Amino acid sequence: MALSKTQSSFYRRLYVAHLIADGTASIPALIEATGMPRRTAQDTVTALTELDIHCEFEQQAGARHHIGRYVIRDWGPIDPTWVAAHAERLREALGYPPV
Repeated sequence: MALSKTQSSFYRRLYVAHLIADGTASIPALIEATGMPRRTAQDTVTALTELDIHCEFEQQAGARHHIGRYVIRDWGPIDPTWVAAHAERLREALGYPPV
């Protein structure tokens, strides 16, 4: 059964938040892990705030040109333990490659 647009958007956001929390914390790393286009990866990270997931970019000390990583500061109403336990199911539903 195909996911609705709402489901795929929600699942994608949860999965991306999980990847960031698990150390896949840059746009290039997210693209590599999921196969999604750069713009989709950027939009998904930005859209985490819509779920009250507080995600910030940490600039690498001494680095220039936005070199660094994303960090989940607060999961808001989302249970990160549940997301981690169901990450494989989310990945499969989205059709992303195994990490």
